[in-house]
Amino acid sequence: MIIGVPQEVKNNEFRVGLTPGNVSGLCRQGHAVLVQRGAGAQIGLSDESYRIAGATLINSAAEVYSKAEMVVKVKEPQAQECAMLREDQILFTYLHLAPDPMQTKALISSGASCIAYETVTGQGGGLPLLAPMSEVADRMAIQAAAAHLEKTNGGLGILMAGVPGVSAAKVVILGAGVVGRNALQMATGMGADVCIFDRDIERLRQIDFLYGNRVRTYYSDSLLIEQELMAADVVIGAVLLPGAAAPKLVSAELIRKMKTGAVVVDVAIDQGGCFETSKPTTHADPTFLVDGVVHYCVANMPGAVARTSTFALTNATYPFVEALANQGMMRALSTNYHLRDGLSVHRGVLTSEPVAQAQSLSFVPAEVLLAA
Repeated sequence: MIIGVPQEVKNNEFRVGLTPGNVSGLCRQGHAVLVQRGAGAQIGLSDESYRIAGATLINSAAEVYSKAEMVVKVKEPQAQECAMLREDQILFTYLHLAPDPMQTKALISSGASCIAYETVTGQGGGLPLLAPMSEVADRMAIQAAAAHLEKTNGGLGILMAGVPGVSAAKVVILGAGVVGRNALQMATGMGADVCIFDRDIERLRQIDFLYGNRVRTYYSDSLLIEQELMAADVVIGAVLLPGAAAPKLVSAELIRKMKTGAVVVDVAIDQGGCFETSKPTTHADPTFLVDGVVHYCVANMPGAVARTSTFALTNATYPFVEALANQGMMRALSTNYHLRDGLSVHRGVLTSEPVAQAQSLSFVPAEVLLAA
C-alpha cells in the first residue's frame, strides 16, 4: 500500500502522523511511505531521518494526497485538505465530526473512507487511540489553569498550591474518565484543593481508594455542581460521549455566578465543549473572557507538547495502520470490529450514529454497509 503523511496545517499543530520508526516498520513489510518535507521537522524528526527509514520525501501536500492510497495524519482535515481527498482513498486521523457539519459534508462528498481515531474501540469498551491524547490534554489542562490563574494572564492572582497560612486553589473536575483522572493526578500533585464529579460510582470509589480524604468525590448533581463552581478557582471540563457532541454541563447563567478571575478549561472543546460559553481557540490566542471568567478552549492542546504527543499517539495508532496496510481496508474492518467502530464515513455514506444524531442526518451502520 502507498501511505501518505502530510504536514499538519492547523494553527500551531506540530504533531505528525507517523514517526521514522513507524515508517521503517511499514517499509520493511513492503509498503511505500510518502512523507511531506518538513512534516516532523518542528519536533526534531528531520527529513533525513525519514529518508533513512525508507520514506520518499514529497514537496507538497497536494502530491501526497494525489499519490497515497491511505493518508495518516493527526488533526481533522481542514477545508483545503478535504478538497484533496478522493474516492477509494482511506483517511485515518482524528475527525471530531459531531460539532462540525461542514467537515462532515466535505468528507461525505469526497467519497473517501474516513476512520476516526477517537471512536476506535478497545477491549472493555475503551478508546485506545483517544486515551493517550486525553492523558496529555488533561495533564496540560492543569498546567494551563495554573498559568492563567496568575494575574498577569487574566486570573485572580492565585497560586495553585497556596503557601503555609494561605489556601490552595479550589479545583473542580467534571468527569472522572481518562481525562478527569489525569487532571486529578496533576492537580493533587500540585497541592490544589480538588473535588471531582461523575455519574459512575465505581470510578468514584476507585478515586476515593487511591486518594482518600485528599480529594472530594461527588455524584453529578446539578445543585452540588452549582455550589462547587461558585466557590471554584478552576473548573476542568472533562466529559466525553464517544463520537457525540459533548453535553453542556455548565450554563452561561452559572458562568455569570462564578468568581471574576476564575479559570475554566474545556478539554471537550473538540466535541463542541461542555461549557455553554465555550468556543474553540488556538495556542496563538488561547483564552477569552466571559463575565470575567477566563476561558481556555484550545482545540489541539497536545500540539503544544508535540514531540511527546506524537510518540504517545503513534504508539497507539501504529498497529491499526499496519493492519490496514497489510490486510487492506475491507478485510481489516471486517475482521476487527474495534477498528470498524472508527469508520465514520465510507464512500459517500455516513456510518456514525452519534454524528447523525448531532446533525439530523441519515446513516447506515458500518457493518451493514461493509456487508453489502
